[in-house]
Amino acid sequence: MAVYPFHWVPAGGARHASTDARPDGALAYPSGTGVRTLCGADLVADNSEVAWLWSTCADCNAAARRIADNAD
Repeated sequence: MAVYPFHWVPAGGARHASTDARPDGALAYPSGTGVRTLCGADLVADNSEVAWLWSTCADCNAAARRIADNAD
């Protein structure tokens, strides 16, 4: 399984992707963490169960796919 330089993060009412470093040992950005997303927004993470069900940001999805395609 490939490891990519981005991570998914629910924030601002959608699931976004970010290349910001997560806190040491964290598998996700803790709620309240500020992140810069691949779509260029500065948002605050919401690591609640419901937030992971939000729709995926189309711009972050497109950017993440470009990164993944270039990494393969």
